[in-house]
Amino acid sequence: MYLAIAGVVILLISMLFTNYIASRLADEERDKVSLYFKALENIQRTDQRFKNDDTTIELDITRSNTTIPVILVGETGKITAAVNFPESADLEQELRKIKESGIEPIIGEGGYGKFAYYRQTRLLTLLEYFPWIQGFLFMAFIGVGYLGFSTARRAEQNQVWVGMAKETAHQLGTPISAIIAWLEHLKLMKPDDEETMEIVTELEHDVERLNLVADRFSKIGSAPKLNRLNVAKQLEDCRQYMEKRASRRVVFEFPADDQQFMANINPPLFNWVIENLMRNSLDAMGGKGTIKAVISEDSNYINIELSDTGSGIPASKLKTVFEPGFTTKKRGWGLGLSLAKRIIESYHSGRIFVKSSVVNQGTTFMIKLLKA
Repeated sequence: MYLAIAGVVILLISMLFTNYIASRLADEERDKVSLYFKALENIQRTDQRFKNDDTTIELDITRSNTTIPVILVGETGKITAAVNFPESADLEQELRKIKESGIEPIIGEGGYGKFAYYRQTRLLTLLEYFPWIQGFLFMAFIGVGYLGFSTARRAEQNQVWVGMAKETAHQLGTPISAIIAWLEHLKLMKPDDEETMEIVTELEHDVERLNLVADRFSKIGSAPKLNRLNVAKQLEDCRQYMEKRASRRVVFEFPADDQQFMANINPPLFNWVIENLMRNSLDAMGGKGTIKAVISEDSNYINIELSDTGSGIPASKLKTVFEPGFTTKKRGWGLGLSLAKRIIESYHSGRIFVKSSVVNQGTTFMIKLLKA
């Protein structure tokens, strides 16, 4: 923003200075035309009255005008002479254009013509347009610079995301391996204790979940493998997982998984997005309400609408929900929706956005995946 303000100030100064120069040149051109007109009148008077007088200076003045187009007009409005126009030029039309341009004619004594109409030189015309050309080029430069800066900043943020994700996956690997070893040790210690074996089984399920989380983080930053799968089946898997961990007062309304809505997806990452949205819905509903999923398709996309009856998102926050750090909860870093957007748009070439949200009524997210 500061660069843009500084650029505008420089541009305004440049435009004012250029306009000042153009104004001075316009005055000089008018003075030249006036001098040219007077020289012609002096030559005519000398020819008529004093044929022996020297008119060398006047002739030099008239010959020096090789750039300014001039049309001399008599008192009756008839063109008496013209200079610096092409031979094929329509002088009447040229005179009309000069009058329309607003340049006031120079009034003479009527000897060689009563009025001298002239047109600005091409150089002066280009100089008057120069500030606008300069402004356009400058704004284009600012625009390209801003896009370049934004791209570099996003690339840097992406590198931070990738580094954090891979480091998290790496750090999870060591304790997961240790937990697996301890579980095997428990199995050997009390193989006949049913209660212990039941606990070990549940712990193994949680370890599998930790492995899945680590696998998801490890895939951030690398091109994931996409498989042609049924979206309805993936949603049902997510529903079963989340329903076991939700309050009994939460109702899940999901489509039957026997419907065929095929898309190219990476199951761990796609499920991560759905689970993250459902987890946000559970937090927004406070343990009571309805989470509903609707699947439809059009000519190019599989459309997934995931809605809840929670607290909703204020209208002022809708444009920032996918930015890192956005959260309505007292805990957490606000990275879930940002990662969800990256997974859907960067890895699956789809779209994710808030379709609607009403405070104290609920929110609907829309995910669009390319059909397979």
